Amino acid sequence: MSKSLLKAVQQSGYEEATPIQAETIPMVLAGKDVIGQAQTGTGKTAAFGLPIIEHVDLDDHNIQALVISPTRELAIQTQEELYRLGRNKHVKVQVVYGGADIRRQIKSLGKGPQILVGTPGRLRDHLHRGTVNLDHVKTLVLDEADEMLNMGFLEDIEAIIKQTPDDRQTLLFSATMPPEIKKIGVQFMHDPHTVKIKAKELTTDLVDQYYVRAKDYEKFDIMTRLIDVQDPDLTIVFTRTKRRVDELSHGLIARGYNAAGIHGDLTQERRTKIMKRFKAGKLDILVATDVAARGLDISGVTHVYNYDIPSDPDSYVHRIGRTGRAGHHGVSLTFVTPNEMDYLHEIEKLTRVRMLPLKPPTEEEAFRGQVASAVNDIDHLIQDDATDKYHEAAEKLLETHEAVDLVAALLNDLTKDDANSVPVKITPERPLPARRHRHYDHRGRGGRNHRDFHRHNDRHNNKRRFNRRGQKDHRHGQGHKHY
Repeated sequence: MSKSLLKAVQQSGYEEATPIQAETIPMVLAGKDVIGQAQTGTGKTAAFGLPIIEHVDLDDHNIQALVISPTRELAIQTQEELYRLGRNKHVKVQVVYGGADIRRQIKSLGKGPQILVGTPGRLRDHLHRGTVNLDHVKTLVLDEADEMLNMGFLEDIEAIIKQTPDDRQTLLFSATMPPEIKKIGVQFMHDPHTVKIKAKELTTDLVDQYYVRAKDYEKFDIMTRLIDVQDPDLTIVFTRTKRRVDELSHGLIARGYNAAGIHGDLTQERRTKIMKRFKAGKLDILVATDVAARGLDISGVTHVYNYDIPSDPDSYVHRIGRTGRAGHHGVSLTFVTPNEMDYLHEIEKLTRVRMLPLKPPTEEEAFRGQVASAVNDIDHLIQDDATDKYHEAAEKLLETHEAVDLVAALLNDLTKDDANSVPVKITPERPLPARRHRHYDHRGRGGRNHRDFHRHNDRHNNKRRFNRRGQKDHRHGQGHKHY
């Protein structure tokens, strides 16, 4: 690749190619059609993005590459990464998606982007308006193709593809390969080369997987106690419905946690703001549905809590793939009601890993965890030189109060309220239907073979502690990065 592109790779801190990149990039550079079977977090964006940027003609202000993404979040994320990688070459990358001002998008399109990223519905809107012309597209990318099919975008995708030249290069990426995906490959691709990530690259050996057996009404109290005991740095809580996202995020905030939720009914502006806060470490807990969080590549996530067990085992693999990245240790914890144990067993068949049962912590254990976190906060506060100006006021307080009482008051302020003192009601959801007779073969769905996760008992050493006001110590270790 060119020096400007290699410089962008180096500036991003990337050190080595992931397997999907090592196999895909040479093929794409050679102009071949590629079908890549790989899940989120394996580095697909750079796998197709780097060779696309390499081939962009800067003198041509037509759209030369089109990337179709299933969700607004993934489209935005893809555009941001392509922009970073193509910055030194001065490649123009634009994104279009629903829920945003189309007039502003039309104005940006008038500046002549060479790479366009978009969601199917909004792309068709622009095609109907004549504000997007795909006659000069050299490379078409279908990202998360199986998810686009699940969301009902097949007709939109076919209509968009027909607006591109027949001699284009087509790249298709999908976590699974159902018949509909293979049909797209046969119908719209020219002698495609398949890149399939092996089992050891599909999963991570840095994630400890646990489950807690609990009734639906018990989950919330147990989860908050677990958060107090485990003291996660950055957490994603997955749930099945939009209503639950709202109820869980509001409940967590009511109990003093720094949390927010995202789902499809929120405005795009609101979702973008929440994601920026979470990525910047200014938000500790993100509550999300599968669709809202699909394709999000967020570094530093230490814990994934499956508040509702997913009905599809593949979704579980996508969820826990949010943690244990780039050499960091991760933890996944799944809540299972008594009648959902069959779903747990199906997940274990797919991943070929037996989850470890976890005993719910007691209120006393949760309290001790909060106090330990608060003590750590105080240790860091004392190290701050800015406290010198408060010495005079502190001495006056010590004249009228016992030191032990002052410290106890500070600890009380830094810890959250007892779970029982702030009641939170979570509306019960209809249980998943019994699935006792559905079986997966030993390779799992889609023929993917998953290797066992190695168990690690060590805890994350460098923690970012937080108090009830959402303040935290941001010192954390830097892990090995991949692009």
